[in-house]
Amino acid sequence: MKISGGKEAGKMKDEELEELRRKFEGQPPQQTLRWALDRFYPTIAFACSFGAEDMVLLDMISKMTPRMRVFYIDTGLLFKETYELIEKAAEKYGIKPERYAPELTLERQRELYGENLYQRNPDLCCQIRKVEPLKKALAGLEAWVTGIRREQSPTRASAAVVERDRKFGLVKVNPLVHWTFKDVWKYITENHVPYNPLHDRNYPSIGCTLCTTPVAPGEDPRAGRWRGRDKKECGLHL
Repeated sequence: MKISGGKEAGKMKDEELEELRRKFEGQPPQQTLRWALDRFYPTIAFACSFGAEDMVLLDMISKMTPRMRVFYIDTGLLFKETYELIEKAAEKYGIKPERYAPELTLERQRELYGENLYQRNPDLCCQIRKVEPLKKALAGLEAWVTGIRREQSPTRASAAVVERDRKFGLVKVNPLVHWTFKDVWKYITENHVPYNPLHDRNYPSIGCTLCTTPVAPGEDPRAGRWRGRDKKECGLHL
């Protein structure tokens, strides 16, 4: 595979992005990934949450190149099973995922904002523990890869395979955006991809321990995130 870099993100016009969206819509995610790596490497990175979708992408990327930069946001409140999967994935795929954490420790956050900020002001909590670390992780990049899918929630229903991320000023690549839940698990099963055991305990979407609960049959896949609130996104994908 040819891998080249260049200051492309700022140069890409909306017309080009629209053409790319049409080109890759419905195509195998590997095709989108190959294009993204060729176009943006080394100024591209994969934001991996180690959820089911991201484990699929990690498996695909590992079969293409060992040089793809992979990072994750450690809020300090991830599930024990998530931390264990990070170690397992690092060993299986021979990677060293970069860890980005909030500037504020949990103790300092409590001193400044009081107890249970995640209940009183979940948007601020996510801003401190997720969005700010992500900004650091994306600094200097032209594009980032995510595992979001349209089927996951109404807030993601209009996501494109390739789009301009106006919030962070990058090109955003979503190779699995048109995949279904069944597509994800079919790939995991057929390719023996490791995954978080919480998925087997009715956690289709896994975030922080304090604001993630199991989902009942028939509920929206993200119903377990910030349960009882209108909030459906942490701010990374708005």
